[in-house]
Amino acid sequence: MTRTGIEAALNDLLFNRDITVQEAADRHFTPEYRQRTDGQWADRAGFVEHITHLRTVVAGGHVQVHEELCAGGKYADRHTAHITKTDDSTVRTEVYVFADLAPDGRFSRIEETTLMLQGTDADRNIGSAR
Repeated sequence: MTRTGIEAALNDLLFNRDITVQEAADRHFTPEYRQRTDGQWADRAGFVEHITHLRTVVAGGHVQVHEELCAGGKYADRHTAHITKTDDSTVRTEVYVFADLAPDGRFSRIEETTLMLQGTDADRNIGSAR
């Protein structure tokens, strides 16, 4: 099993323009994937739609993983997403993740809580997987 992690997933989803959002989602997330971010649930279709929108406003950035734990099919991390938007403004979001991994190493479920460090209220969902 090749296990994915949040850094690889977010890099492919938001910053790797050599692949489509759908290709990135297929690489890191199962077909039945679902996610809860700050109490809001999304299925995989809603997640892909959100990431597709984010690609129109994100110019670049990087993910800094502070802690990452994996035990069997469980995954947890704390990371900060550093984002530069197409309007040259910046967003920094700290994210706490608990997740389930499928037997093939892809995420099947993520539950996360975000903490905006820099940005506006409109930027709240930039830098998380939702």
